[in-house]
Amino acid sequence: MNLPHFISPVFRVLRSFYFLTGMGFLVWMLVFDANDLGKQFDIYRKWQELRNEKQYYLDNIEVVKKDRAELMSSPALLEKFAREKYLMKRPGEDVFVLVPQNDN
Repeated sequence: MNLPHFISPVFRVLRSFYFLTGMGFLVWMLVFDANDLGKQFDIYRKWQELRNEKQYYLDNIEVVKKDRAELMSSPALLEKFAREKYLMKRPGEDVFVLVPQNDN
């Protein structure tokens, strides 16, 4: 088979030991390795989710700090919060909890 003279060097490079070894290494790293391309993408996506969660919690920390400062400044607000959230009561009082009925 006679090939044009400009294709012969291309085939020589493609058949060389270094090219084949490099391509084998590249395929191994992209497909078969423990940290292949798919796993790297999954790790990156998880990292983005964690960054979003971090921002959500940082925002909530600010809200909780503000609420805490308000509650600690007023005993009446603190008592109201304790009664509503934790169903606390004074001695001798009865607490009635109303639960909405489902339409099932």
